[in-house]
Amino acid sequence: MARGAGALSRGAGLAGAALVLAMLALPLAAILRAAGGGVRPGPADLSALWFTLEQASLSAVLSVALAVPVARALARRRFAGRRLFITLTGAPFLLPVAVAVMGLLAVFGARGWLNAAAGTLGLGPWRIYGLHGVVLAHVFFNLPLAVRILLQGWQAIPAERFRLAATLGLPPGQVFRLLEGPMLRQAVPGALAAIFAICLGSFSVALILGGGPAATTLELAIYQAFLFDSDLGRAAVLALMQAGLVAGAAVLSLWLTRMDGSGSGLDRASQRRDAPGGWRRGADALWLVLAGLFVVLPLVALVLKGLPGLADLPARTWPAVGNSLVVSLGCAALTVTLAGALSAPMARWAEGVGLMPLALSSLVLGTGIFLILNPVMPPARAALPVTLLVNVLMALPFCLRVLAPAWARAEADHGRLADQLGLRGLSRLRWLILPRIRGPLGFAAGIAAALSMGDLGVITLFGTEDRETLPLLMYRLMGAYRTEAAWGAALVLLGLSFGIFWVFDRMGGRDA
Repeated sequence: MARGAGALSRGAGLAGAALVLAMLALPLAAILRAAGGGVRPGPADLSALWFTLEQASLSAVLSVALAVPVARALARRRFAGRRLFITLTGAPFLLPVAVAVMGLLAVFGARGWLNAAAGTLGLGPWRIYGLHGVVLAHVFFNLPLAVRILLQGWQAIPAERFRLAATLGLPPGQVFRLLEGPMLRQAVPGALAAIFAICLGSFSVALILGGGPAATTLELAIYQAFLFDSDLGRAAVLALMQAGLVAGAAVLSLWLTRMDGSGSGLDRASQRRDAPGGWRRGADALWLVLAGLFVVLPLVALVLKGLPGLADLPARTWPAVGNSLVVSLGCAALTVTLAGALSAPMARWAEGVGLMPLALSSLVLGTGIFLILNPVMPPARAALPVTLLVNVLMALPFCLRVLAPAWARAEADHGRLADQLGLRGLSRLRWLILPRIRGPLGFAAGIAAALSMGDLGVITLFGTEDRETLPLLMYRLMGAYRTEAAWGAALVLLGLSFGIFWVFDRMGGRDA
């Protein structure tokens, strides 16, 4: 790490890490205090632990393995609508989980399009519930994230390298061995560990698609212990088990992730002249078509079911939209600021702290904050600020995994030159770092805003009718059996989540 950024990195990293640790430790301490001690894990808890590890491992491996050929095809092909395709690949990760799972059920469920087509061919129905359904949903959510992470790695390879490879007439295998392979060895382990950690916290997916006690995750077991059994002792033990798992995944991610830089260039957009034709062009097209159908078909199902329900939306929809926008924009600003402080390379240890919010679910954090506020004030009065705070923590790890590698590449490629030019502190941030992380910065802000827009977690503990967000309104409409209106609210939520992500991603101004 260059000396010029040392003081800025250490100070920002220390402050950001201390803030994150305090926001995590206080709610957990409140839960442990209220529990009055824990209990030993039982057979059901150990079964939930094993299922959590199994589904997270399968989901991470499949998501990243499928993302490699899709990201490679996007990196070396230029076609009409390419930018729109890249933007669309971010949609599943940004959707409210419950809404997206409903879209998957419309395609892959017992009465979905896939089983209807199979029935016409005389094939038996395919059941989506159980381990394979949970993994399918996780791949749907995380494949686009893996594609974007790997695509940023391809875009970070200087365009001059590919131009030289084309001039020398290197075959595709040599291009992969010399340029793409080293980048993947740096990017893939971190993507695997990040997605593994994300899947460890599965709740809504397991709740809807788990299919019974044999497919229960730790997150779902915590929910059951809190709301159904009122067993805070068991819930605290389960929360600590989950925290230990995700802490291990965060440490593994930091240990495996290594950004040595791909070499400096002139920061030109990569115009691939080495893209092979023939069967390889057809294979790239096939991967893009399959990925596009996998992403788009559930979204089409959501739109078709949501359009008739727009006319049935209640009047309180629009105040809920306003509350969601306030929380979403505030979350984007605070999360990007905090992620930037923790991304500074001198604060490598602080980056590990920034991944720790994955260890606690929004439900666990919200319950802890509820216990802290309840003796002091009615918790419902703090519904929106608490929702904002928890959403910042939940979005922080994702933004950090986008910003930290980009910051490290900028320092690895240009840090020594910046030292020789005397760039330090805020000047270094303005002239060296920000121009080179502009694309990832917009992408990270879009992720934070969209995730916050669609969150249905802590707001369920605090929200009242005059302090509800759009996801909470949708959930209450479903509970009141106003199905058409609920689908209409889901469509509005889909448009807002996707639109706010698109705006921030475009503000990045680069092919992120």
